[in-house]
Amino acid sequence: MAEGGLRKWVAEKWVDIGAPKKNGKYQPCGRQKSSKRAYPKCVPLAKATQMTKSQKASAVKRKRAAQNTGPKPKNVATFTKRSKAANGGYTGSFIKLTVDGKTYGNPSYKKYYKGMI
Repeated sequence: MAEGGLRKWVAEKWVDIGAPKKNGKYQPCGRQKSSKRAYPKCVPLAKATQMTKSQKASAVKRKRAAQNTGPKPKNVATFTKRSKAANGGYTGSFIKLTVDGKTYGNPSYKKYYKGMI
């Protein structure tokens, strides 16, 4: 196991970011079977304190949208994956490139890019 592994994971204090208390603290992770409370979105306390309000809301929203249908809980990623555009990459089609007299590109986008080039 890597650097502490399971022992480190068990020692972390897991809290429910979907049910904050009024004093700014969090309820411990989990719920009773008979509880009418919504499904908990659990993260380690250290991660919960570093997350912004919008990150917590987004994670809880995705967890509630997944809703459990069986006896096992649904796992939902705490943070969403960034798109290529958010990372600065170009996600559109290759417009047009000429290399050594040979033209490369997608002709179906010619009409779309007509006024832009």
